[in-house]
Amino acid sequence: MASMLAFLTCTRGHGRLHWTDWFSYAYLLLGVLLMFGPVVWIALSSFKTQAQLLEFPPSLLPYGQVSAEVEGYDQPLPLFRVGEQVMAQVRRVGIQSQLIDPDNPGEILEVNVRDREPVRAFDLAWSNYTDLFERFSFGRYLWNSVFITTVATVLMLLFNSMAAFALAKYEFRGRMTVFVLIIATLMIPPTIVLVPTFLVVSQLGLINNPWGVIWPGVATPTGVFLLRQYMLTIPDDLLDAARMDNASEWRIYWRIILPLTAPALAVLAIFAIMWRWNDFLWPLIVLTRSEQFTLQLALNAFQGEMATQWNNLLAMTVLTLLPITCVFGFLQRYITTGIAGTGIK
Repeated sequence: MASMLAFLTCTRGHGRLHWTDWFSYAYLLLGVLLMFGPVVWIALSSFKTQAQLLEFPPSLLPYGQVSAEVEGYDQPLPLFRVGEQVMAQVRRVGIQSQLIDPDNPGEILEVNVRDREPVRAFDLAWSNYTDLFERFSFGRYLWNSVFITTVATVLMLLFNSMAAFALAKYEFRGRMTVFVLIIATLMIPPTIVLVPTFLVVSQLGLINNPWGVIWPGVATPTGVFLLRQYMLTIPDDLLDAARMDNASEWRIYWRIILPLTAPALAVLAIFAIMWRWNDFLWPLIVLTRSEQFTLQLALNAFQGEMATQWNNLLAMTVLTLLPITCVFGFLQRYITTGIAGTGIK
């Protein structure tokens, strides 16, 4: 931590900031604002009520309307400031607001709405998050996303690593041709194969089934290329020594190749989790029943024809971002090691 702080505070001016230091810090600050500014805005807005989200000009922090209990009224009344006096609003008729003094509720004063200012205080609307579990099947959507992402990632790592192992360590006729054909599929846009893939999934009876979302993407050319390039750096002598000890090919793959390929597998796992967790188009085509929806489809379901519940939508968006952020933070240290070992420049 101390070395990182020393690196961030080092200057070229030997004790004072050089113009290049000002430029570097300004550039880094701009990058931080552009990257994390929208995320911070969404996180803070998720604690606002529907009325606060529709206010203009918008505020960064969630400030709510302060209410007070007034004698003779069953519900708390919102407070407004008129000059130096704080009053409670009984009702509003057009541009006229009927206000009373909370300490003397017998006298009603009519004030133009432009002459009053609402009394606000910092208030977090936790109900935006609790409503997700009470009014919506958030737990069901979360389980669907976790199940599809986890199973698809494990299968992708297994199939891609097996294919990469064969292409990297086995000598057979047509090996490079097969590898080139796999890489060539990267030039085919995914939308072109949507219809054929849907027909295959439909014939297999996997419509409205999470396995219909999982199976079409278990093998990817990007994963095969990434793992093959990394496995090429593993010495063949290790495999020959294992074969001399009567180790089977599966044992060599499971006990030698996979442990040594852990950094590249971690990189592919990050990519696979992000792809699957954020996937929207293919689940939208395969899954039509609401009980099978993933979180991304559930977010889309919040978009109503007449009105949108923005407060619940933002709260669900924040909860959707948390798992992928935690996974990336846990595995990000493997990115540099894994990509550097594959020979990608």
